[in-house]
Amino acid sequence: MSKYKVTLKINNIAVSVDEGTTILDAARELNFKIPTLCHHDDLCVAGNCRVCVVEQKGARALPAACATPVSEGMEIFTNSLKVRQARKHIVELLLTEHNADCTKCFKNGYCELQDISNDYRIGDHIFLDLVKEKDKVKDISSPSIEKDDSKCIRCQRCVRTCTSLQYVSALAVTHKGNEMRISTFLDKPMNDVVCTNCGQCINRCPTAALTERNYIDEVFDAIYDPSKFVVVQTAPATRVAIGEEFGMEPGSRVTGKMVAALRRLGFDKVLDTDFTADLTIMEEGTELLTRLKEALVDGKDVALPMLTSCSPGWIKFQEHLYQDLLDSLSTCKSPQQMFGPLAKTYYAEKVNKNPADMVVVSIMPCTAKKFEAERPEMRGSGYKDVDYVLTTRELGRMIHQAGIDFDKLEDEKYDSILGESTGAAVIFGATGGVMEAALRTAYEIVTGREVPFTNLNIKPIRGMEGVKEASVKIKDVKPEWGFLEGVELNVAIAHGLANAKILMDKIRAGEANHHFIEIMACPSGCIGGGGQPMPTNMEIRKKRAAGIYEEDEAMVIRKSHDNPEVQEIYKSFLHEPLGHKSHDLLHTHYYPRKRH
Repeated sequence: MSKYKVTLKINNIAVSVDEGTTILDAARELNFKIPTLCHHDDLCVAGNCRVCVVEQKGARALPAACATPVSEGMEIFTNSLKVRQARKHIVELLLTEHNADCTKCFKNGYCELQDISNDYRIGDHIFLDLVKEKDKVKDISSPSIEKDDSKCIRCQRCVRTCTSLQYVSALAVTHKGNEMRISTFLDKPMNDVVCTNCGQCINRCPTAALTERNYIDEVFDAIYDPSKFVVVQTAPATRVAIGEEFGMEPGSRVTGKMVAALRRLGFDKVLDTDFTADLTIMEEGTELLTRLKEALVDGKDVALPMLTSCSPGWIKFQEHLYQDLLDSLSTCKSPQQMFGPLAKTYYAEKVNKNPADMVVVSIMPCTAKKFEAERPEMRGSGYKDVDYVLTTRELGRMIHQAGIDFDKLEDEKYDSILGESTGAAVIFGATGGVMEAALRTAYEIVTGREVPFTNLNIKPIRGMEGVKEASVKIKDVKPEWGFLEGVELNVAIAHGLANAKILMDKIRAGEANHHFIEIMACPSGCIGGGGQPMPTNMEIRKKRAAGIYEEDEAMVIRKSHDNPEVQEIYKSFLHEPLGHKSHDLLHTHYYPRKRH
């Protein structure tokens, strides 16, 4: 059924849009850009910053374009004298409370408030004397996120993100009127509240009130230290996003350029987290099959469905809110944390390096990975397994600082040993990717045949729906897997913690009939991670996902168990999935955390 159309004029140009469309979106149809600060396409309407005000013919007040629906015959002006003066004064008022130390701000050049101020050429702060100076707090307690109240403009994007998009509510509006601010439960430090470190608040903050903890200088110091052997690993989702830091289209496949840039930055070896993503499939797939055998053959009370454990934000969410279901979590560490202990044991021996002199750096789309690297469980090598975690954005800054002309670099390949990967590992970067990679391997192990989907693309579990469910019929299995003959393997995928809650509540209520569930903390999975380039919205994330799947199809090897380096590490070092050495290095357990 088609929607009712509304016709209006914007700047004397007629436009017809669906009923319920906001003035902001109607203006976009005509390519008129109205500035916003509190508005974000991923979030519910707020209309509290007023930067987007427009003039409506016949109306006394200036309506907020983001919060006002169109009506028949409406006449709107987006750049009248009245609008320009109002916007300028609104921005000037915001600046009176904003610590405008732009030259030393981490978001200099990436700040939305700065952009609008530049557009309106705001210099003198004419309202500065009207605003009482306040004590501002900078919270650096978290290993992932810095919160600087002096940069906050109270737009509440972070609150709506944390409450509605992620269902965490670590941030809230406190106090009233002029004393209103964004704070945590009882004003506790960020590290002491139910923050999952996902960084989605950072991705939607228009200023530098929320930023990732920056470890660029520490990594450069390690690179400059001749006594250190510095290796770097890169996550799947980084390779379809890093190009955005250099003006490229979202989803651009720049793996080879990224590798070349990392070498020019001075890393001793450039390796790939995708290798341990393939390893994760071997370990996690074997764990799933083991649980199914124990449940279906041995009659044991086994925690099913099994939940993936690749996303540290999701893990912490469950540790706080679903402690009774922790046994359902896979014991596998994430690919990042599998890489660390292997680098400082297996790899160190291969390249004849003392692990005490090794520095392992991760390039991740995720701010929660910074927290994960600091967990006390992540010392399987006898050392801190991963020393520093940088976001995709931080890598972009490093490349800019080094004066590397990224888009002119020739493609280079990863170094060998921990550098070989498959298409199955690449798709870890998109929601549903871990599940698809696992099914490609598990189905073939059990039946001796490839999954019954065209070109290995399991499309029923792809897409941007918040929760996806699918079934795979297992038949004509190998004799040793006879207990799975005819089994309907039920799987589910959720991305974004609000969607994770939907699935977890079904499990808790005994309403879920799944065997295996993939959950990623961030909307759209790692491609929408809290450390990815900004801005972010659904269209950008779709383009990154398309780049991920193109990268997969371009790979020579597309199944994790076919990775020759994975085969070799089991042959010469790990011996078998879920074996003794794998248990020590690649697996862990998680523990309940306080709700408040």
